[in-house]
Amino acid sequence: MIDVHAQLPRFGRLSLRRVGVTGIKKPLAVQRPDRVVTLTASFDVAVDLPSDRKGSDLSRNAELLAEVVDATATRPVASLESACSEIAAELLRRHPYARVAEVASRAEYFLSRGISDDRRSYEDYLLIAEARAVRNGDRVQLFRSIGAEAVGMTACPCAMSTCRARLVEEFPLLADPSLKELPIITHNQRNRTRLVFEIPEKVEIEADAVLDAIEEGQSSPTYAILKRGDEATVVLNAHRNPKFVEDVLRSLLSGVVRRFPGLPDDVNVRASTVSEESIHKYDVIAANELTLGELRRQVAA
Repeated sequence: MIDVHAQLPRFGRLSLRRVGVTGIKKPLAVQRPDRVVTLTASFDVAVDLPSDRKGSDLSRNAELLAEVVDATATRPVASLESACSEIAAELLRRHPYARVAEVASRAEYFLSRGISDDRRSYEDYLLIAEARAVRNGDRVQLFRSIGAEAVGMTACPCAMSTCRARLVEEFPLLADPSLKELPIITHNQRNRTRLVFEIPEKVEIEADAVLDAIEEGQSSPTYAILKRGDEATVVLNAHRNPKFVEDVLRSLLSGVVRRFPGLPDDVNVRASTVSEESIHKYDVIAANELTLGELRRQVAA
């Protein structure tokens, strides 16, 4: 059969940075410390394409993905990012004309959480993993990223301040110094915060610890199961901890320094947060990207 993919391109001798398949969903078995978890994962798998090839051998991508993921049914992988790394390295072996292979995955993840021990349920989160394999002569260098996203809530400190001033005018007793810490009404936001680390090959990061860091940065976590009293607890906790989206990001990044003391300084940290506004017709975002060494120096300053 004629290999059409290996023919010269008709529409310009241009190299392409990324050609592949996207949105392939697979069940991936991951070995956790105390159990095996099956993740519903979506994969994007691609390689670069040199200027002298018409197309990439896409069937190799889907074939490889099936081989690696299906094997986890009897041999679970250590993590989502390790599966991405295995796929990326093998992509270069199966695409000898490629110099770079990229794999990205998103997976639903569930943790038993709750406002109290008798209100626990499996709360849903998002795991994020990426791997990039780069061919340098006979050597392949791997770059890995692991992260997560959690949905919580924030309470606006600005509206809280102006509401307090208005209410003091209406109810002068609120001016009593003993009531200065009393939570006052404000508007809330559903907050989505993401934290991703680019880590060296032999460094591991626990996904649960990433999620703990994210939820600590928000005004309050949110939960699927809440009775009336529980709702009051969540609302009061958030209003006792009002935060701008900027506060969420700074709190998260400061917590990273404290929570991950053993990570090397050259680890790259990407954090972003979105507050979905309740009284505005737009959302508010904040983001930052820097090395852990730079972050440690800023926090220590």
